[in-house]
Amino acid sequence: MRGLAREYLTVGGCRLEYCWIGSAAGDAPTIVFLHEGLGSIAQWRNFPAALCERTGRRGLVYNRRGYGGSDPLDRLSPRFMHDEALDVLPRVLDALDIERPVLFGHSDGGSIALIYAGSKPPLAGLILEAPHVFVEDVTVRRIAELSASYRATDLRARLERHHGRNVDGLFDEWTRIWLSAEFRGWNLEEHLRGIGCPALVIQGRDDEYGTLSQVNAIAAALPDVETLVIDGCGHAPHIERREDVLDASAGFLVRRVRFSRTSAGSAGGDTTT
Repeated sequence: MRGLAREYLTVGGCRLEYCWIGSAAGDAPTIVFLHEGLGSIAQWRNFPAALCERTGRRGLVYNRRGYGGSDPLDRLSPRFMHDEALDVLPRVLDALDIERPVLFGHSDGGSIALIYAGSKPPLAGLILEAPHVFVEDVTVRRIAELSASYRATDLRARLERHHGRNVDGLFDEWTRIWLSAEFRGWNLEEHLRGIGCPALVIQGRDDEYGTLSQVNAIAAALPDVETLVIDGCGHAPHIERREDVLDASAGFLVRRVRFSRTSAGSAGGDTTT
């Protein structure tokens, strides 16, 4: 995301860093990108710009509290994704005058998108990449491995390039919550029943943070959903299989998410590459 102007807005007394991508195209819904649990604006690389350019839509990327150049975290609660989806995200959209967006969420960002969508706001569509609906053993094991390697490898230095002074507080809080006993019962399935907009769910078959049970749970609950499972791909398909994700996402947006203010189309199907 080099070359984009970083701006700031204040939500609930917290300063959040954000960037606009492209320019508004008529009535086309803005694509709002929600990063992963240790992600940031920069870690999206140039994927948001490529998707916006291909579809002629404006995009927004922002860093949640504790990430990148946003204000530091205090302490996360087990409801941190609910807090983001039901309190912070609506305020961000309102402050930036974004109506009826498309949410593109990766990992934790995908879960935040699901919670938000389940509250039945005006929403044009969802693109969910490796979202979490419930906690799996594979997720806990992988995060435990990350926690053990944080200061013993170059992981801290790599994350510090993106999060600066926030890096230790972010990493320690995020891993603490995901590895806590109280978080093992975390589950979003009740939120899925309220989602009516078109959705595309993307996951790598070799995702080290979750199984296809996550995709299957979403596909079984949503009335209007397409799925893309990518062979030989892990937790970040937009990086590992960029062109596949660009093609699928752009096709979904053009085919299913119209420029008008009304939702469109019929239900989709499943695809595997």
